[in-house]
Amino acid sequence: MLTKETLLEYGADYDAAMKLCMDNEAFYFKLIAKCVENERFASLGEHLRSNDLKGAFEDAHALKGAVGNLSLTPLYNAISDIVEPLRSGEQKDYGAQYEAIMTLRERLAALV
Repeated sequence: MLTKETLLEYGADYDAAMKLCMDNEAFYFKLIAKCVENERFASLGEHLRSNDLKGAFEDAHALKGAVGNLSLTPLYNAISDIVEPLRSGEQKDYGAQYEAIMTLRERLAALV
């Protein structure tokens, strides 16, 4: 269940998010629910599997902004770890990093 306490356990910066959401917890929770459904998570995986680094960068960059605005720190950090290598077109296996992102997304989705 999505609560302040479960978000704090997850590692979210609840207080920073509340400032951005004008202390409207219901609105914040609604945004989190929409975030975990963001199609860019799947698209990122597809782009990584097909070695489309430009597409993967666009997805990762958009997700970084979305989760950053919601102060979802663990997910933000995991996504941030791949943004710069993707931006520079670094050829490497991103599988483990993508798996970490999806694990954190699923953990968050389970709270919703």
